[in-house]
Amino acid sequence: MKKKIIIFSFIFLIIDLFTKYLVDISFNEMETKEIITNFFSLTKVYNYGASWNILEGQRILLITISIVILVSLIYYQTKFQINNRNIFAFSLVYGGIIGNLLNRIFLGYVIDFLDFNLLGYDYPVFNMADIYIFIGILLLIIAIIKKEDLNEVNSK
Repeated sequence: MKKKIIIFSFIFLIIDLFTKYLVDISFNEMETKEIITNFFSLTKVYNYGASWNILEGQRILLITISIVILVSLIYYQTKFQINNRNIFAFSLVYGGIIGNLLNRIFLGYVIDFLDFNLLGYDYPVFNMADIYIFIGILLLIIAIIKKEDLNEVNSK
């Protein structure tokens, strides 16, 4: 399971970093290109905090939290049953956390660019890593509900 997770995490990480790079070289900060009228735009934002700009300017704290969560998940992963969904879930979460973590460490901010307006609400701009983390966590919640996090074989 570990080898597959490392490979898939690396693939997700590369996709995340590549999309951020493309946006970074193609847009000025706060520049927007509307893709689907009144629904979806690409908007380059430098995010110095976490979601909804919470903890803005707390770079060291956000880096520390990311590392603690990453290490905790690596430990906790051994408690889960080995199946494709769980491999995919951990790979998504790791790729996403590491992508945003690398931005915070080397740039001091995270590059966000996916900008949705749903039912008149302009959601906070986010990136591929955020999607990976969200989907991965949902899949892990499903595994926990199905009691796949109590794998006695893997925890010994």
